Amino acid sequence: MIVMTKDTMEIVREQDVVPFRNRVREFSTRIGMSLVNQTKLITAASELVRNMLKYASGGKVILEIISHNAKTGVRLTFKDEGPGIADIALAMRDGFSTGRSLGLGLPGAKRLVNEFDLKSNPGEGTTVTVIHWKHGR
Repeated sequence: MIVMTKDTMEIVREQDVVPFRNRVREFSTRIGMSLVNQTKLITAASELVRNMLKYASGGKVILEIISHNAKTGVRLTFKDEGPGIADIALAMRDGFSTGRSLGLGLPGAKRLVNEFDLKSNPGEGTTVTVIHWKHGR
């Protein structure tokens, strides 16, 4: 995997969401991602960044343009030092929510991107990495 462009953004309050979304759009536009795929990526990114704010009081996101096996894409890594997720399998089920929401966040975000990886340790925080390729589904 080759990283062609990299940026890091701190997300500590709701006002950070719009500049973050704009940066994701900028990265996806830079590689020529279709509008449909941009929308999928930005929607997933919005859900994940809002989760980070809601459950962990913020964190940081690493934005990267990557290349692998002649494919180009955008990789976003969301890192927080919040309470973590005790049961990842349960959190990934449609309808599950600890925040009195619809519970579409994590599984919904996973469906919108090509690759999704979640690592979490209770008391240590959560890292979610998503990749959406230029010619994603």
